[in-house]
Amino acid sequence: MNNPLLHIDHVTISARKDGQWLPIVKNSDFTLHQNEILGIVGESGSGKSVTSLAIMGLLPKGILAITEGKITFEGRDISALSQKDLRNLRGNDVAMIFQEPMSSLNPSLQCGFQVEEILKEHTQLSKKEIKAQVLALFEKVKLPNPDKIYNRYPHEISGGQKQRVMIAMAIACKPKILIADEPTTALDVTVQKEIILLLKELQQDTKMSIIFISHDLSLVSEIANRVLVMYRGEIVEQGDAQAIFNNPQHTYTKALINSRPSLNVRLERLPTIQDYLQNTVNKTEVTPLQREKKHEALYAQPPLLEVINVEKEYVSSAGLFGKNVSFKAVDNVSFKIYEGETLGLVGESGCGKSTLGNAILQLDKATAGKILYRGNDLTKLSPKEIRALRKEIQIIFQDPYSSLNPRITVGKAIMEPMQVHKLYSSDKERRAKVIEILNRVGLGEEHYNRYPHEFSGGQRQRIGIARTIALQPKLIVCDESVSALDISVQAQVLNLLNELKENFGFTYIFISHDLAVVKYMSDQVLVMNKGKIEEMNEADALYAHPQKEYTKKLIAAIPGE
Repeated sequence: MNNPLLHIDHVTISARKDGQWLPIVKNSDFTLHQNEILGIVGESGSGKSVTSLAIMGLLPKGILAITEGKITFEGRDISALSQKDLRNLRGNDVAMIFQEPMSSLNPSLQCGFQVEEILKEHTQLSKKEIKAQVLALFEKVKLPNPDKIYNRYPHEISGGQKQRVMIAMAIACKPKILIADEPTTALDVTVQKEIILLLKELQQDTKMSIIFISHDLSLVSEIANRVLVMYRGEIVEQGDAQAIFNNPQHTYTKALINSRPSLNVRLERLPTIQDYLQNTVNKTEVTPLQREKKHEALYAQPPLLEVINVEKEYVSSAGLFGKNVSFKAVDNVSFKIYEGETLGLVGESGCGKSTLGNAILQLDKATAGKILYRGNDLTKLSPKEIRALRKEIQIIFQDPYSSLNPRITVGKAIMEPMQVHKLYSSDKERRAKVIEILNRVGLGEEHYNRYPHEFSGGQRQRIGIARTIALQPKLIVCDESVSALDISVQAQVLNLLNELKENFGFTYIFISHDLAVVKYMSDQVLVMNKGKIEEMNEADALYAHPQKEYTKKLIAAIPGE
């Protein structure tokens, strides 16, 4: 092969702590060639993003530094470049798309202007030429109505469109290398597929090289030619993408692939990385007959919750001449859920999943229809009655980072709802109960007095679950409650939710845009599209024989399937 475009030459990146430099990426050695897509896979803390920041020359001074080895781009040592040369390198030669399009775009500037800034900085084009170039870029990244999006602010376009604006910005100066750091994590499965296809198309078109960073190996196998797997700051395996995906050699790589729920096999328990490292993988499958018997018993009882012709309408004055415009986020939805059941709720962003969940929780009142819980219509309850009902119907939020109060210890956070609902006779008894619950979710007494920032994402989600189950509710709405987690942590949390369901007899409404996860967790699946129910069936039957085109499209977009 020709000379590499980029060479990470035995690089160690260290973090400064208490006056010492501690290695966090160790002896990393790999190359990127021209016209190649390289996938870097690993979980939070494995060193993927730190490596990409080092390539861009963006390591924060005095906090992170390359302490051994060097990074060369076209034979030039990046660390030896002046600030001016580094600025020229970024954008012109090496560009980056970040994980979160919501926070990477400036909310106070129009989308067109933000892309124009890049071209003003790096080219000699006139104002008119720059505008024409931006519109051409918007067309290239397949944005609908480029003229309109040019004048829109980020909050006025969808997540997938924001990510396309970010890609347009990144490719504006025709870089030789594009680093895509988790560019599809926050996106729906269908939008994710579109972005992957777009990046592949752009790569073939421009012949640029791409470093595609993700924690999802099945996703990376769809785009990359070569893959390297990182674990705790080290490269544990690298090679041809399909070879690694189909025949992984390292224990960690095997765990990464198998921790994700399969669409073909239903395991009693998902294997975790610890299972692979300790050789305790349990491959017991749930048979169709076992499932059938369980469902017979489930559906022989009266429903716990009945949603009848529910609608949620929003009215805004955004119409022509300030006229009111109404929009139905939930449109005539009806279904039943039974005690001990998990009902999966899937669909793309904006389909009405979370709005429906909020209506059931009485956080946002339905505008029409009935919601019967044990025969009582929730829509008719007084605020006092709704507060009392909070003990019975709870929610586990999507983001373990923002759903915990950073100022109170996790023990207090779990005890608080017990105090509000006057559970148990004293704080001493409540404390004992909190410690018992912490043990149930895989934490211990030593965690009681710690603050949220002292925990990893997976641990915080366990704390969120502990807080929810502290009230021993009957019905729990899980709103995208594993989508922010790494795949192996996700496996641990899904196992935990299933275990708690068995032990406490919980009933779940499991909302997610990850179809593989929903199939694994659910007894029945309800597919939503534009506020309406598109299709509803037993989970395995729905995936094996989808009836509607929309459902087929969602299933076809699942990576690695």
